[in-house]
Amino acid sequence: MLLKKNSVFKVSLMLSIVFVVVGVIFYEWLGQQASIFLDFAVTNFNWFYLLVGSIFVVLCFYLMFSKAGNIRLGKDTEKPEYSTFSWITMLFAAGMGVGLVFWSVAEPVGHYTTPPYGEGSTSEAANLSMQYTFFHWGLHPWAIFGVTALGLAYFSYRKGLPTTISSIFYPVLGDKVHGVSGKTIDILAVFVTAVGVASTFGLSALQISGGLNYQFGAPDTFTTQLMIIGLATILFILSSWSGISRGLKYLSHFNILLLFLLMALVVIVGPAKQIFEMLIGTTGSYIGNIVPMSLRLNPFNDEASNWIGNWTVFYWAWWTTWAPFVGAFIARISRGRTIRQFVSGVLLIPSLVSFIWFSVIGGSALHWVHNLGHTALASNINADVESALFMFFGNIPLGFLLSVLALVLIFTFLITSADSATFVLGMLSKNGDLHPSTFVKVTWGLVTAGAAMVFILAGGIDAVRTISIVIASPFTIILLFICYVLLKEVRKENRIKRG
Repeated sequence: MLLKKNSVFKVSLMLSIVFVVVGVIFYEWLGQQASIFLDFAVTNFNWFYLLVGSIFVVLCFYLMFSKAGNIRLGKDTEKPEYSTFSWITMLFAAGMGVGLVFWSVAEPVGHYTTPPYGEGSTSEAANLSMQYTFFHWGLHPWAIFGVTALGLAYFSYRKGLPTTISSIFYPVLGDKVHGVSGKTIDILAVFVTAVGVASTFGLSALQISGGLNYQFGAPDTFTTQLMIIGLATILFILSSWSGISRGLKYLSHFNILLLFLLMALVVIVGPAKQIFEMLIGTTGSYIGNIVPMSLRLNPFNDEASNWIGNWTVFYWAWWTTWAPFVGAFIARISRGRTIRQFVSGVLLIPSLVSFIWFSVIGGSALHWVHNLGHTALASNINADVESALFMFFGNIPLGFLLSVLALVLIFTFLITSADSATFVLGMLSKNGDLHPSTFVKVTWGLVTAGAAMVFILAGGIDAVRTISIVIASPFTIILLFICYVLLKEVRKENRIKRG
């Protein structure tokens, strides 16, 4: 039995609104229940998240180097819609730009004082902190995004199916993807996307508010954060009217150029020699230790297990909440590329940019904390994660200019992420419509803004950690099935080609 055309939009919207209403009214209860689930997940399913994350990376490398890499996402004669530069800037800005800026100082310094193992605040802890920061922002998240994106692009552009998550399951479910089973998958994907985007929306508001407070003395209150969310919502809705080929494309170009300008200034005023040594050395240690880090568990040490749960498991779950959104957006801008071009671009280039960013910003912060003995700075950063980047800039030359540029960068990253998110939410909730109406995009923009307020009310960063894992858990199972179906279909196509 076919369901009504708008059923995914209506049901997923209703679930998201219920989440907002319950979160606003019962935010303390929501935070408590999410914490209980987090403790359960960390205690019992650390192994599952680590294993699943590794599966995504292995599959991506297999597709990159196998004969499946020659398959084009579209007709065999199609050419890519966007230039390589535009394609990379858009997928990077939509993927994790806001998170990069938020955690650029807080994560390396946090790992330095409280490393995954060993003694904190040592040279060994400094090296280990960068290694694990690379691990959390390198191949694994982009593999999660890439598998989802590849599944959508392959079945949409190669097989002619709607650009929805349920279309990926057509080889298994057949026409049932148009019924209850398929709609259930799409509803879950849309809801997970809305919550995932809202979590980053909330983090951005917290960081901008913290930066304004630190640099200009503005009150760091919920009212300020609410005003930031309101202004950003208006701006990204205006941007969405311009379409992907204009507003979002040019904003993405601006973001990546501003990102590199900020890094260049820090290199000039910071410890340039150590930055380059850290980039090269940490990249090598990351590559050499990626397998042990990917599967590292410590069942006889509760403190070590909690560290893995609070950081690695949180990240893998957080990236999962972003998978349908980032995956759908990357699929939308990747038509005409081969699987090999697609996977190498999605997996390697953004990871390299992330490594450079953390080496410059996080590495410089570690230099001030470890080599120059600014232990008070480390304590302040750990106590106020939202203002960490601005505390660091306040201790180096050109700090005011760097803080202003960082605020602009966070805000424009927020707008591009939210802009692309409203497009994707509209597309996924309207049966793969590549041109969702303004009404649909505005509706999803308002809902995600409301959900962002829930995260702030429920406890800020702690709420993001806990609620993300709660929401992402069922969708992780769906991602595993996507891996199976995608591998099955590309191998089948290769067998047919060989005759």
